[in-house]
Amino acid sequence: MNANDKTTVKGSLGITLTDAHGKVKTNVTHENLVVDTGLAYLISRAVGTSKSVMSHMALGSGTTDPAAGDTALEAQLGGRVSLDSTTISGSNDEQVVYVATFGPGDATGAVTEAGIFNASSGGDMLCRTEFPVVNKQSDDTMVITWTITLSAQ
Repeated sequence: MNANDKTTVKGSLGITLTDAHGKVKTNVTHENLVVDTGLAYLISRAVGTSKSVMSHMALGSGTTDPAAGDTALEAQLGGRVSLDSTTISGSNDEQVVYVATFGPGDATGAVTEAGIFNASSGGDMLCRTEFPVVNKQSDDTMVITWTITLSAQ
């Protein structure tokens, strides 16, 4: 390894919004910020601490740009949902992909932010993103696919 190598952690959030009949209304991708608590969480897991694994995702209506010191969403819409799946992928297992489904009635409204957490309330936030509004109606379903990539530069 070169002394100038730098490890980076970045994220990408995919949003698929469908109506009550399964027709895709929106399909977009956004970059996200891995916050300070998320970086600390990753390091703590590397040394075997007892912190819980990432298990929940939340949506919100906040519009403030993400900051490294964020520990929660600005304006969470409803409760957090349990992750549908967590998968390690990439050619060298350098990615983790989290998927969560917000069904009809979950987190309805003008959705503009999302976060990943290791608890149904409180806990550690891994990352947060803010994006242009995606209007989720009460009978819509939103699937979030969030990829976190670790890479050496």
